[in-house]
Amino acid sequence: MVSFVVENPQTMSASQNVFVSETTMSSIIPNNNNNSSSQKLPPGLISISKKKLLKNIDIINNGGGQRINAWVDSMRASSPTHLKSLPSSISSQQQLNSWIMQHPSALEMFERIIEASGGKQIVMFLDYDGTLSPIVDDPDKAFMSSKMRRTVKKLGKCFPTAIVTGRCIDKVYNFVKLAELYYAGSHGMDIIGPAKGFSRHKRVKQSLLYQPANDYLPMIDEVYKQLLEKTKSTPGVKVENHKFCASVHFRCVDEKRWSELVLQVRSVLKKFPTLKLTQGRKVFEIRPMIEWDKGKALEFLLESLGFGNSNNVFPVYIGDDRTDEDAFKMLRDRGEGFGILVSKFPKDTDASYSLQDPSEVMDFLRRLVEWKQMQPIM
Repeated sequence: MVSFVVENPQTMSASQNVFVSETTMSSIIPNNNNNSSSQKLPPGLISISKKKLLKNIDIINNGGGQRINAWVDSMRASSPTHLKSLPSSISSQQQLNSWIMQHPSALEMFERIIEASGGKQIVMFLDYDGTLSPIVDDPDKAFMSSKMRRTVKKLGKCFPTAIVTGRCIDKVYNFVKLAELYYAGSHGMDIIGPAKGFSRHKRVKQSLLYQPANDYLPMIDEVYKQLLEKTKSTPGVKVENHKFCASVHFRCVDEKRWSELVLQVRSVLKKFPTLKLTQGRKVFEIRPMIEWDKGKALEFLLESLGFGNSNNVFPVYIGDDRTDEDAFKMLRDRGEGFGILVSKFPKDTDASYSLQDPSEVMDFLRRLVEWKQMQPIM
């Protein structure tokens, strides 16, 4: 297993310059030296000015009706089941058919996918919500079926398998309950390996653990508390603390209250310039402003498995959310493996294939297991 040394950021003010590492294990490091332009930077670090940092967080700190309206429009678009997203005309049906041709069903293309793997080591990466479990109004009730759990358990016996999710590890583990898997929680900012005695992959230490945003824990706790207080007047909102990030779910919030919710969230984030606000499937995500995402987590896990620079690996990532696009893009850039988007509706994506819902995901995983079990033991 390769060891990495990562400098973690401390709380900083918006008036400070920062250094950002160009390596994959980078984060934001405050510079308290007023003469930063003459300071010699550590190897691999580049200086980013206050102006550029403030531009990155402009969406949080600047007001304006147009910006609020843009966020509300984005909130509508984040729900694939929104009425305006439904194909209701010949034109939209043609667009759907065209999208399916570009992102064909992974079930229909199963044989081609196996052929593309070319006998390489398949490594599986799975999102949770919307992939292994259905999307539900209450995120605390996003239970996976017993059939899906049995399927994922069999999958873990056949291939190295990781759950990569925005949820904190404790919560997703309580849903999945499979000690033999790898878990990357908080969008990959909290990574653990299989429990002792369960690892079937000798290249990896069972104590695999990586937390690139450890110094942000007190800040995330404080943001979570402030978001709870600020949004309590908005019916239907659900705020969660995922340890290294926080989320604000608006799936059950009346659309008429969305503008109000945007203002509430932004008013809290103004006080935390080193956190960034992103959006997923009917949820706001508040994360540390570090160069780390699900794609970086996928790279880290492949490196830990001994496949960092290997040509003998075939990673497969299945997910349904915007945050999964970082992993899809990483696989495209890597030129190995592919991404599968779980969606019934056309979306801009770097995934190569598609599946419509968790039931199709389960069918695909079952076929993978059956194919592997039929292979001769080498």
